[in-house]
Parts: sequence; C-alpha cells; structure tokens
Amino acid sequence: MIQIYNSQSRKKEEFVPLQAGKVGMYCCGPTVYDYFHIGNARPFIMFDVFRRYLESCGFEVTYVQNFTDVDDKMIDRARREGITVRELGDRFIAEYWRDANALGVRPATVHPRATEHIPQIIRMIQGLVDAGIAYEHKGSVYYHTPAFPEYGKLSGQNLEELESGARVDVDEEKRNPLDFALWKAEKPGEPSWDSPWGKGRPGWHIECSAMSMAYLGERFDIHCGGQDLLFPHHENEVAQSEGFTGHPFVNYWMHNGFLNIDNAKMSKSLGNFFTVRDILKEYEPEDVRMLMLSAHYRSPLNFSREMMAQARASLTRLYTALERVRELAQTCQMKDMAQADLDVLEQVEAARETFRRGMNNDFNTAEAMGALFDLAYLANTALSPDSARQACQALLKAMEDMAAIFGILTQSAQQVPEEVHTLAQQRVQARKNRDWAQSDALRAQIAQLGWLVEDTPQGQKLRRA
Repeated sequence: MIQIYNSQSRKKEEFVPLQAGKVGMYCCGPTVYDYFHIGNARPFIMFDVFRRYLESCGFEVTYVQNFTDVDDKMIDRARREGITVRELGDRFIAEYWRDANALGVRPATVHPRATEHIPQIIRMIQGLVDAGIAYEHKGSVYYHTPAFPEYGKLSGQNLEELESGARVDVDEEKRNPLDFALWKAEKPGEPSWDSPWGKGRPGWHIECSAMSMAYLGERFDIHCGGQDLLFPHHENEVAQSEGFTGHPFVNYWMHNGFLNIDNAKMSKSLGNFFTVRDILKEYEPEDVRMLMLSAHYRSPLNFSREMMAQARASLTRLYTALERVRELAQTCQMKDMAQADLDVLEQVEAARETFRRGMNNDFNTAEAMGALFDLAYLANTALSPDSARQACQALLKAMEDMAAIFGILTQSAQQVPEEVHTLAQQRVQARKNRDWAQSDALRAQIAQLGWLVEDTPQGQKLRRA
C-alpha cells in the first residue's frame, strides 16, 4: 500500500488512483528565460523517481510537465537581447533538455507550452467570468478570490488575515488585493492573442490549470512541485480550477522541501545562486542525483562540497559492489545451491521488501536507499567465485532494479575515458616488465584524472575516485 503525504490534508493518505491501474500526474515545469537552477533540479529529479516507482508497481502513468514560455521575465530578456519571446523560449527549452538529460530526468509523457494552449486558457477564463467568479477591467480579467469561499484551503492560509496584510494600493484595477490576473491586456511590444476581452496574454496561474485539464481531465491524481509554489501559485490553481468545474481538482498535492546552499537560502544577492549548468562544470550529474536521493523529498536539503563528496563516495561504493556482482554473475558456475546461496536469496528478498517499504512510505528515498546498500554489503561479503550463479544473478537483478528506479548506476565499464584506458594499458605492460616505478607513476596519472586502479586476482580494475 502506497501512502502519500497530501499537502492539502496535511497528513499521509493511502494512494487510491481515480482509475484502477492508471495515474495522472502533473508537475510544474520551468519558465524558460534562463538555465534552470539547482533548486529546480530537486523536484525534477524527485518526481521523476516517483514516476519510475509507480511504473515499476504496474501503473500506467501519464506524466505532464509544462513549459511556461511567456511571462514578464521572458519579455524583458527577449527585449534586451533583441529577439522574440518565441526565440528565447525555443533556446532555453533546448537548454533544459540538455541539463535534464544529463541529470537522468526522463521526458514526461507530454511537455505542453503555454503559448500553444491559448484556446483552452480562454475557454476556462470565459467560464469563470460566466460563473461570476472573474471580472474584466480595461481588457484584463481578474479572479475574485472572495467569490471562492474555500480560498486558502490548500496552503492553510486565512483569507481575512491575507487581506489585512496585503497592500490595497498594489493595483487599483483589482476589487480585492488578493485578486489575481487570469488575462493581461496587451502592452506595446509584448506578445498578444485575440480574446473576448481584447488582445492580451494569459496570467501565470491559469496556464497550469488549463494545460493539466487538457491532458489529465478536470480531476486527476497527483499535482506536484516545489514548496515555494504552494502559495500563491497552487492555491490559485485550486481556486480557478474548482471555480470552473464545481468539483475537486486534484486528489493528492505533493511539495518538495527547499534546497539550501551551505546552509543558507539560495539567493543571487548572497552570491550562492547556481544553475545546473554551473554545477555540472564541477560535479558529475549522478553525484547531484545521488545527493537529491539522500534525503526525504519533503525535508530541507543542504547542497555543499562536503555533501557532494559524500554522494560521490556513496556512488563509488555502489559501483564497486555492482561491478563485482556483474563479474561473478558471468563467471560463477550454474550448480545446486548450497545453504550460503539460499541465505543470499533470502537476504535479497528482505532487501527488496525494505526498498518497497521505504518507497511506499511517502516515497522515502533515503529509507529505500538503505536497501541498495544492504545489497552492496551482501555483494562484498556473501558472494565468492564459489557461489552459485543463480544467487549472483538474483542479487544483480535486485541491484539493477533499484538503481533503475533511482536513475543511478547508469555508467558502464565501456565509459572509461580513452585517455584513462590508454594509461591503464600502459600500466599493465609496465607491471609485466616489472617496472614498478613506472607502474606507480601511471597509477598517479590515472588518479589525477579521477579514476582509481585496483589490482585483483582477476586483473586490473578501474573505478571512479
């Protein structure tokens, strides 16, 4: 039984999809005016893992992640660069794919763009106007939050307190300081589309409601995103969606915790704001993914050199064990299993159960990761060249299954860089010539390139440092 912490009810609930065997899942994607930052990487990676796990459980998952390809930041940057907003969006969507692919984030079932769903957005806004929940003013359309009595139910905000704390003079066009724009009237030089209220463009919040409904229906299973989106973005999604349909919008809301940099909030003013492109100049993509998996998704996570070193060390340990199991699974004999082999099979199944228990517990990757390390320990202590091949293969299959859900351990021996491979071959020859000084020098050169040499009875082995 899978349990999910629902941000709306603020408790764990048993996951029961609307349709047996199928899951509809929407994740808020990037606004494509720049490279996405390391904080954005956390939800992209974590919800990718959750989707993989649901699929491994036999669910058919329709996973939708949008691109916001028109907004104020995009318009400002496009104007500065002397290009169109469409050109800017195309460029940074391509850059998103480059970084997401490096991090092992699989493409969603569909990646809708806001500018390609204007008819759906207009239809929804018109429905809200007809229902008396939205109003037009000088070509713009606003959602009237007091017209939706349950406004604030997702985030737990109190409407009266929010109103008293808001600046009434923020926008004189609005009837209430908490009202938000569904449609923005055209301004000179900005992209615009025809609408019943004149030319203009959609507000930010409405696009996610319109696009999620377009692909998942008016009610679906899971909506996820960063904790920073809980209010007002997701709160506004609930209000406009349920105001439009008259029934619940999403069954389970999931929000990941914040990512800090060296225990401080990431901020350009503090000089600790990093894009994924910046991070990948120094660290391996799998190191980043491993760090994200090391904590429960709802917990705060600290990004630091020390934490990245720990992630690399953990991956190295897993790779070492995996390479050993792969070798034994090929070289060990097919034979009747001894008691030691049967014990291995029992412990493999226990590890699988630990993994399932962790993932079923609100997708606790930190808990589930313990099962993979249990298997690594088993690989290094319970297997030998005398083990039955069946036991080795069972352990290998379990490690590969878990790693596939986590999206790690994807490198193979063939991915050793050519320069490292050449030096390693020279070292083999040096050892044959009993030139130990040259052998040590080559080992040092290989280490400088980030690889370690291990001499085993089966020959020289290479692994990442």
